[in-house]
Amino acid sequence: KFSNKKFSLSHHLFKKNCPVLQDELNKKIEPGVAMNAAAHMTACLVARASESDRENMKFIDYIDADSNKHPSSGLSLIVLKADNSNKIRTARQLAKEKGIAFVDFLESMTGDTYIEQLERTQKLKEGDLEYFGLCLFGNKEEINSITGKFSMWKAG
Repeated sequence: KFSNKKFSLSHHLFKKNCPVLQDELNKKIEPGVAMNAAAHMTACLVARASESDRENMKFIDYIDADSNKHPSSGLSLIVLKADNSNKIRTARQLAKEKGIAFVDFLESMTGDTYIEQLERTQKLKEGDLEYFGLCLFGNKEEINSITGKFSMWKAG
């Protein structure tokens, strides 16, 4: 059993109803682009999270033998791959319907400056968006009901 001032972690990752943070990435994108998408989505999801959700994200300090702190999360972060943009679109819609916290990342959010990215995205209807990724946070069972058929992400 591990304990920290902020929470106690005892087989937390194996519980069915525990919170989980999960990224789904389009397998058709390059690994560097995928890592960029995952970083943006996760940072945005954490920034938009409620105080209660942040507590459930289990932010802790790992402390080494020299007493240096290494902040991280005790939460499981799973990265999965989706076959294509439409699979991510469907997962996004299901997450929205179930009230699961999510952030997505689009092809139109890459290249140029963020001003041009905003303008480019604004011109596209939802059905024309190319989804590069989706980040979800919530109950493990609920999220797995949406993404259970996705496989683990492998770069290359």
